[in-house]
Amino acid sequence: MPSPHATGRRTRPHSTPARGAKTEGDAQERDLMATKVLAVDDQAQIVRLVQINLERHGYEVVTASDGEEALEQIRREKPDLIIADVLMPRMDGFQLLREIRSAPETRDLPFIMMTVKSHVMDINQAWEEGVDCFLTKPFDPTELLHFVRQVLETSAKSHNEEAASAPLSLSDASDVPSPAPDET
Repeated sequence: MPSPHATGRRTRPHSTPARGAKTEGDAQERDLMATKVLAVDDQAQIVRLVQINLERHGYEVVTASDGEEALEQIRREKPDLIIADVLMPRMDGFQLLREIRSAPETRDLPFIMMTVKSHVMDINQAWEEGVDCFLTKPFDPTELLHFVRQVLETSAKSHNEEAASAPLSLSDASDVPSPAPDET
């Protein structure tokens, strides 16, 4: 169970399928684990902790040591999720989040903020600036994995809902057969 230090959306636990049974969750798990995560922190041991734990669960992890390097990695690597510290040199986590949210190509990129800053003002600022999850250090690696999965699932669901509700364009309609004329 996640600690009270983490703030984010929580989901109901799923029931356990029979041994060897294939479930929709299995497919979702494989899809989520095929994702690329960018871990950003100026403390090398924190980046390594995140990297080892996520790679152990099948995620591809790229790293950066500050916000400026993170922006370069985002352009180069196209991550599916960012996990970033707040207190970093050159560009802090709040500045990085603002940069990401202001660019059309990255504004929907899921963002988990992890920091020792746990004052309510810092948490409120993170929510106001568009963070998807706020995790205080020290954190349990299992807790981090839980929130990574949850944020990715939420992001995937919102993308699917947006695609399903998008209006048809003229190019989409070209594949739809014309109605047959009335024979009267």
